[in-house]
Amino acid sequence: MTQQRSDQPASSPLNEPLILFILAAVQFITIVDFMIVMPLGPQLMRTLEIGPPAFGLIVSSYTFAAGIAGLIASATVDRFSRRTAFLFLYSGFLLGTLFCGLSLNYFALVVSRVIAGAFGGIVGGISMAIIGDVFPDSRRGRATGVMMTGFAIASVAGVPMGLLVGTNFGWQMSFIALALLGLPVLAMAWFALPTLNGHSDENRPSTLTSLRTTFFHMNHLNAFFLIIALTMSGFFVFPFLSVYFVDNVGMTEQQLPLVYIAGGALTLVASPIVGRFADRYGKLLVFRCIAPISVVMLLVITQLPAGAILLTIATFGTLMVCNVGRMIPAMAMVTGSVLPKNRGAFLSANSSIQHIAGGAASYLGGLIVVQSSDGRLLHFETAGMIAAAFSVLSLWLAGRLRSAEQLEINAVDLSLAAAAEASADAGEILVASADPNQSGEMEACRV
Repeated sequence: MTQQRSDQPASSPLNEPLILFILAAVQFITIVDFMIVMPLGPQLMRTLEIGPPAFGLIVSSYTFAAGIAGLIASATVDRFSRRTAFLFLYSGFLLGTLFCGLSLNYFALVVSRVIAGAFGGIVGGISMAIIGDVFPDSRRGRATGVMMTGFAIASVAGVPMGLLVGTNFGWQMSFIALALLGLPVLAMAWFALPTLNGHSDENRPSTLTSLRTTFFHMNHLNAFFLIIALTMSGFFVFPFLSVYFVDNVGMTEQQLPLVYIAGGALTLVASPIVGRFADRYGKLLVFRCIAPISVVMLLVITQLPAGAILLTIATFGTLMVCNVGRMIPAMAMVTGSVLPKNRGAFLSANSSIQHIAGGAASYLGGLIVVQSSDGRLLHFETAGMIAAAFSVLSLWLAGRLRSAEQLEINAVDLSLAAAAEASADAGEILVASADPNQSGEMEACRV
């Protein structure tokens, strides 16, 4: 008896809230793990005795490792059930996070970040593939918005708590606590996640064919370029904000959690609203309404005056809302741009490209931004202008993206039209050849 497979959503509505909770919790853990490095920047640079370029490498080592691992996963991940891939990658990520907490020097920390990134970077792609398999397009924006609340909670609670632990017990304890926090979520995912293997097929194409399908489809390329632009617009600025707030604006390290609490609280409220609006009014329209605001915020936040603490908190909160607000409709559009049978490979590749772009932007940002003798960051406004330019570019790229369903319908329509035209031509030939008295009989037959 063969197992029935379908590309339709694979879980009942009763399972959907639990699946969303698990994915949001994993989003929370992975985002805190990634983000905590940035606000810990002043402490890491001081205790490890490193400068902005070396600190930028700590950030980018995670993203580059995630990028390379994602490229490898894109050729193989659709051969496994979503549950198997998710549990394997999430377990490896927690192990890498624990290694970060056990690191005693700069080199060990960079290596540990590579391990964490190699596994954790792909978890986001698998999570989006699960969203795509479980939720139809009409509810995918809302589901994405709910999952993105993990990012907001990470900002409003996770990062400040991580900073508090790191400030009082050392930066290593932030990662150890995070790894321990992730274990109950792993256990819950083990028992609660459905298999979700409707995408798999006994006659899967070869690895080379899978890679070619993923990377040489024009609509896929449009999605990749959109993600590159959005990611680089953020990572030219975000990795250095905590250092900038302390050294240029004049905040203390104890005040930094206030910035992330405010930004996370606003994002927590805004994320579900943006998701509902994206489903109701169209994902592209919502994206085009939010992205221009992010352009302004990127320019403002990189040119803040010294001592403007309240302005800094307000600007950072608005920027975080815009950053998540544009990613919700963008990721919903990207998820819908690929057929379900190729979704795991595509979203793993997308996660890979996203992390490579983020790593490149953070490293290049570290080369642009320099630290003066008095500790202030210089040329940060230049990084903000480059980030704003990428955000403007994303507006054009988003308009070029099409849903896979619509492309498939158009392809069928073109095939039917071509078949109808061929049938009509054949009919003319038969009519012409049926009457021997018709002049031009031979010409019609030749045609």
